[in-house]
Amino acid sequence: MAAFLQWRRFNFFDKEVVKDPETSQTYDKLKDINISASVSGRGQLIFGDHDGYLHMLNRELQINSFKAYEIRVSHLFQMKQHNLLISIGEDEQGVNPLIKVWNLEKMEKGIPNCTRISRAIPANKPTPVTCLAAHECLNWMAVGFENGSVIVLKGDITKDRHSKSKVVYENSKPITGLAMKTSGKNIILFVTTGGSVISINISAKQEQKTTLEDFGCCSSCSVMTDHTQDNQLVIGRQDAVYFYQPDGRGPCLAFEGEKLQLHWFRGYLIVVGKENKGLPRAPILGGQTLEMNIVSVYDIQNKFIAYTAPYADVISILCEWGSVYILSGDRKLYHLQEKDTQTKLEMLFKKNNYTLAISLAKSQQYDQDGLIDIFKQYGDHLYGKGDHDGAIDQYIKTIGKLEASYVIRKFLDAQRIHNLTKYLQALHKAQQATEEHTTLLLNCYTKLKDVNKLDEFIMTKDREVDFDVETAMKVCRQAGYHKHALFLAEKHQKHEWYLRIQLEDNKDYQKALEYIGKLEFDEAEENLKKYGKMLISEVPQQTTELLKRLCTDYRPIDRPLIDQVNLDGGIPRIQKASAEEFIHIFVSNSPRLTEFLEHMIKVQPNSPSLLYNTLLELYLHDIVHEKDISAKTDKVRKTEDLLKNPEAKYDLDQALVLCQMNNFKAGILYLYEKAHLYQQILRYHMEHDDYVHVIDTCKKFGAQDSNLWVQALSYFARKEENCKPQLMDVLAHIDKKNLLPPLLVIQTLAHNSTATLSVVKDYIIRRLQLENDQITEDERLIKQYREDTEKKRAQIEELKTTAKIFQAAKCSICNHPLELPSVHFLCEPHSFHQHCFESYAENDSECPVCAAENRKIMDIIRAQEQSKDLHEFFHNQLERSQDGFSVVADYFGRGVFNKVTLITDSPTRQRTGSRPSSRLP
Repeated sequence: MAAFLQWRRFNFFDKEVVKDPETSQTYDKLKDINISASVSGRGQLIFGDHDGYLHMLNRELQINSFKAYEIRVSHLFQMKQHNLLISIGEDEQGVNPLIKVWNLEKMEKGIPNCTRISRAIPANKPTPVTCLAAHECLNWMAVGFENGSVIVLKGDITKDRHSKSKVVYENSKPITGLAMKTSGKNIILFVTTGGSVISINISAKQEQKTTLEDFGCCSSCSVMTDHTQDNQLVIGRQDAVYFYQPDGRGPCLAFEGEKLQLHWFRGYLIVVGKENKGLPRAPILGGQTLEMNIVSVYDIQNKFIAYTAPYADVISILCEWGSVYILSGDRKLYHLQEKDTQTKLEMLFKKNNYTLAISLAKSQQYDQDGLIDIFKQYGDHLYGKGDHDGAIDQYIKTIGKLEASYVIRKFLDAQRIHNLTKYLQALHKAQQATEEHTTLLLNCYTKLKDVNKLDEFIMTKDREVDFDVETAMKVCRQAGYHKHALFLAEKHQKHEWYLRIQLEDNKDYQKALEYIGKLEFDEAEENLKKYGKMLISEVPQQTTELLKRLCTDYRPIDRPLIDQVNLDGGIPRIQKASAEEFIHIFVSNSPRLTEFLEHMIKVQPNSPSLLYNTLLELYLHDIVHEKDISAKTDKVRKTEDLLKNPEAKYDLDQALVLCQMNNFKAGILYLYEKAHLYQQILRYHMEHDDYVHVIDTCKKFGAQDSNLWVQALSYFARKEENCKPQLMDVLAHIDKKNLLPPLLVIQTLAHNSTATLSVVKDYIIRRLQLENDQITEDERLIKQYREDTEKKRAQIEELKTTAKIFQAAKCSICNHPLELPSVHFLCEPHSFHQHCFESYAENDSECPVCAAENRKIMDIIRAQEQSKDLHEFFHNQLERSQDGFSVVADYFGRGVFNKVTLITDSPTRQRTGSRPSSRLP
């Protein structure tokens, strides 16, 4: 009885004697029946007696009895899925058992239809039947006999002619139990005897027998469990009950004592056993006395005794209508009604048996909310007892339903920090933690100084984290656990956090820079803008190299040079930052900035002007402050190369300002020349009294700006020292290019006390001679123009007053003989075929041959007319010109000061033939 005593006992069933609904007295309609077999199912309790009758009891306790056999009924089997009853009994004296199958759906005058009658005799050897079993598919039925034989009837068990019988097992001991089970596609028959337990695969072509045990059980001491226990065979012996699968024995429960019957009801194993001590016998049927039996109901899954009570000589136990019915030897029918789950739980709560309550609730498919409430009560109970470890285990099961603050408040005491830590860990694992919970858990770790737990919680390489990463990083950083914070930042790509910890806390600038070099382009650019100034001051060389990569063709340092895009033949995308956006981070390190800019300009000659301007400024600054002659010479060379580089994109004006600020002569002069500021070049040399370069400048750029010689003449004329060679040279060029009137030359030189007549003597003589030659030529031309004018006037008068004879014989366009109709003009005169004239003439009043020349003359006249109204332009030009007389003469020549009247003469044209006319061009 060891296991029996270890299992806790409860009274989860209510016992009552069944009352007659008509009389409200104890039900006694079974007292006169000498019961030989009983079965239940399909809403009925069925009893067979020794007189051959079957008694069917419905839920209203109404009995329907009929004669099934002539002598007696020995065995009954009720199908669960079909309303069929199988019975075995005797119609004749001797050993001659008959199998009858009753269809309870078809009743006639209270008697069900018997669909089959067949003899149950193994191998024609009459022997009493000991047990019966059938499969729910209605194709298999097994009968066990006292001689140890088992026959199986295969085929439709409702019809005799469609089934075949076969002996599948023989033994020397009587068969005590049969049961069938479906295992995959196989039908397994369990066979028990007094000395063995066997399983037989009766659906195989050759029956496969497996001996499961070398001991057996008594009759009525075997039963099949339901699906909750995987449809196992259970047998009861003196020492224990044993469970079997088709291939071997399962668990064993040490319930000691002699077993008389085994039954199965909704996951409960019902055992009828003998009472150890004798009790007074109850009088029945002629004053006989009865022994007392113990009925025990075991919850196999939850391991407790749900009910136990003595009954007088139990005849049968039947399970129907959700209850258990016990028929005792005094013919009383008892009803065992299972208490509802809530009542059972309340009983367990009163006894503080929460573990069993939880197990029971789960087996009853209690909902999650109900289980959570039990876990909470159990936790509260353990907490009240001081079992904080056990309490926290129960509270952990409430996560997701019970408010976490309820539990946390109970364990905030420093002595309970271990329990609180465990709860918070589970909270995170269940994805129910908030930022506050993460903060609290990490604070627990840090207060406990439990680095291993902290590592286990944070260093999660192979699983996803179950906490807020930023909160964890913040707490670890504040507590000084920088390694853990860095791990989280790197794993979860919290780049800003990683860099802040490395730079601000660890001061590990090299690792921070290496980390940036592994980032994608956008992130690397953003972080270099943010932390570049700090990095350039701490690790300047490495930072500069990273910036070079970033601004040319960036690729994360841990990425291969040839990736899948290259292998697929695609064009790789070049990513590069704008170098000008990083100039400011070099504010404290000019040499590195110079290196950076030189690299960028070399790699990308089309770099923005800001880079060139900045590099030029750095060069000029170094030239001014450099003490070493060699280094200074090198900087000068680099500066000149930069300015003269045709690909350089520097701003000309800014470069000139920089050169002037730093007094870089070569740069100033080069930029003046590049900007075509020749006057500035000349003025620069004049300011430095560099006579040679003044003359050289005039010679070099005089062709582009002839006024340079005039400026040089004025410059030398103001010098008091003797500059005769320079003056002679300047005057020669002015004379050669005729840059100034002689009068202005004399007036300019009059300011110089050292300039004598000998300096300008040759110049004056030469200029006077040229003037005389020009006057002579002008007079000749005037005379010629007057003669030409008189001739023109005579021609005009002739055209106006005298007749013109057209004597042309050929067309002036096609050069063919002239034919009528024809068109004639007075200009040459010119004559045309009419069709030729119409094809080539732009209008019908102008000679096609003279039209181009006439248009030129008219354009000149119109231009002169327009120029007459440009008074403001004339005065401005006059003021700017050094030779005002030439400007006035030019405007006189245009007729600006004449009153010109443009007369459009409409000359007649002489057409001969059909259209005679004449035309004056």
